[in-house]
Amino acid sequence: MFRLTAVIYLLLGGTFAGILIIAALVTGFDTGQPIVYSAIIGFILGLPASWVVARKISEL
Repeated sequence: MFRLTAVIYLLLGGTFAGILIIAALVTGFDTGQPIVYSAIIGFILGLPASWVVARKISEL
C-alpha cells in the first residue's frame, strides 16, 4: 500500500499546494514567504489525504 500512497501523494500534494498558493495570491499575499508557506502546508496536507485515499482504494 506504500507505493499506492506514494503515487497518490505525488498528485494530491501538488494539487493542494497549488490550491493554497492560488488562494494566497488571490487574498493579496503575493510576496515570497506566504507563497512558500502555502506550498509547504499543501504538501503536508497531502500526506494524510493520500493515505486515506489509498486505504479506500485498497478496500475495494
